[in-house]
Amino acid sequence: MASPLFRLFLTRRRNYFRHHWQAALHWREKIVFREEAFHFLLAALVGVIGGLVNLLFFYGGELVQRLFLPQPIDPVRAAEMFAPWQQLAIPTLGGLVAGLILYWGFRLVGPQGSSDLLEVVVAGDGRLPFRQESVKTASALVSIATGASIGREGGITQLSATLASKLGQIAQWPPYRLRLLVGCGAAAGISAAYNAPITGAVFASLVVLGNFSMSLFAPLVCASVMATMVSHSFFGMEPWYHVPPFPPTAPAQLAWFIVMGILCGVVSALFLKLLRTAKENFDRVHLPIYARLTLAGLTVGLVAVIGFPGVCGNGYYVTNAILHGNFETAGAFPQLGGLFLAKLLATAITVGAGTVGGVFTPTMFLGAAAGALFGMTLHDFGCAMGVPAGAFALAGMGATLAGTTKSPLLAIIMAFEISLDYSLVPPLMLACVTAVLVSRQLYDESIYTDHLRLKGLSLLRESGQAGAALRKTVADLMQPPVPPMRETVSLRKIADRFLASPNNFVSIVDGQQRLIGIIALQDLKDFLNSKEEVAGVIALDLMRPPPPCLTPGQRLLDVLPLVMKSELRNIPVVSTLSENQLVGSLSRAQVLTTFSEAIAEKSQPGA
Repeated sequence: MASPLFRLFLTRRRNYFRHHWQAALHWREKIVFREEAFHFLLAALVGVIGGLVNLLFFYGGELVQRLFLPQPIDPVRAAEMFAPWQQLAIPTLGGLVAGLILYWGFRLVGPQGSSDLLEVVVAGDGRLPFRQESVKTASALVSIATGASIGREGGITQLSATLASKLGQIAQWPPYRLRLLVGCGAAAGISAAYNAPITGAVFASLVVLGNFSMSLFAPLVCASVMATMVSHSFFGMEPWYHVPPFPPTAPAQLAWFIVMGILCGVVSALFLKLLRTAKENFDRVHLPIYARLTLAGLTVGLVAVIGFPGVCGNGYYVTNAILHGNFETAGAFPQLGGLFLAKLLATAITVGAGTVGGVFTPTMFLGAAAGALFGMTLHDFGCAMGVPAGAFALAGMGATLAGTTKSPLLAIIMAFEISLDYSLVPPLMLACVTAVLVSRQLYDESIYTDHLRLKGLSLLRESGQAGAALRKTVADLMQPPVPPMRETVSLRKIADRFLASPNNFVSIVDGQQRLIGIIALQDLKDFLNSKEEVAGVIALDLMRPPPPCLTPGQRLLDVLPLVMKSELRNIPVVSTLSENQLVGSLSRAQVLTTFSEAIAEKSQPGA
């Protein structure tokens, strides 16, 4: 038996909790785990995945190279050492193997959904097919290892985003969270590939998600930082680019960077046009994918044989040589000019054929070559002698990237993180914005939106006009759904929900999370004073038909009449009107506030 002293202790503890239980409940509500914190933790996990994917591509590429080459080595250096028949055979054989992987792999995994990052965010539910991406990753490793003129960063970014999406699919999370995970995966992939965490976060915000709100940007930053730390700090992987220090640019020399920006804008538009033309021509001949990739590899091999082995691989080896001034020698101008044209042709054919990979690194190769050629030309005429050709090359990298992505901010940050040299940022900014203005006049689409336009998908573009907020979509303001209840819950549980929630309605869903009705607070008034037995009353007995719902892709301007008519504080958002799967909610007050701010902005003098 318990001692009297112990019973006294229990009595006092019981009395203490009876007096303070309300205060304890109050503090428990204050430390509820918010969704923003949960997203932050998810982003950290995705960042770790992105760092490991970068590691996988590095060692996976070396493993594949051992099958084709005597030892793992940069494709450009390997091509320089090979005999002509090897320069021709290895890229061709690599294209054939990579194409066969895609041909048989896609037949093995069967038809699946789109694997395009932007498409699953803009028009999809954030679901990226893992099996299809596994096949594409294997093909990309072979292409990269055997010298295809394609970037490694594309595969890293795609696989990181796919694994992040797969994590959400396994957990059966709603589409709005899957889209965020895709963005975090893309940010982690770019950050790990280039050792550029700011660039990764900005890329995911501007290009993938198209939204710079803090609720989205904070997880993207977390994923980028974690990927960089895992890849480069923990595993010690070296950055691709090593940029020498450049002297500060004198104010009198800034005008030359504007002229170079015009040149890079033309190069960007030409590159985009060539990519589209190559793809259209390959689609027109209806060759199987393995034949197309074999032709792409054969093209790279032929270009290497005629004297330009620098076209092999993604190009960072040659880009480093350009930045360090290795082409600033007598007679090097024709060689660099020929290499520029050869890389332009080889990359367009490689990408147009359907080779899996990225275009970031080849684009910066072209920019570096164009900038160096421009700087060398100025030096031949005795102009800008205080600015090294390597400085023009770095600014050209940023300007050409800006022209192809139509995002000057992304390109400026990218070039800065590569060099970590602020002295070149002012001329870099001028070159980037000039290149974007020129490129838009010549070719309106970016390298990421061109194929989406061909499919009839519309992307909202940043606008400097007053009232740009009116062009937002429901997805831009969508919040998590009001926690729904199943159709079988009892009246008692419904009443408890209303007592603990500020919402004036509860969504009712079935086992597949499809919205089948709602219950408003006023629907319970007939039962409040009822003396009858209500234990058998369930949600199915009380619910009314679901109200008119919204979908993520609708524009706010189009849904304004529905919002004004609705008596709900949070209007349900469903995946599609046919599926009716509950994926989020739209705050009526937030929509009206957005329109009020936009109207106020437009009514200001000078707006």
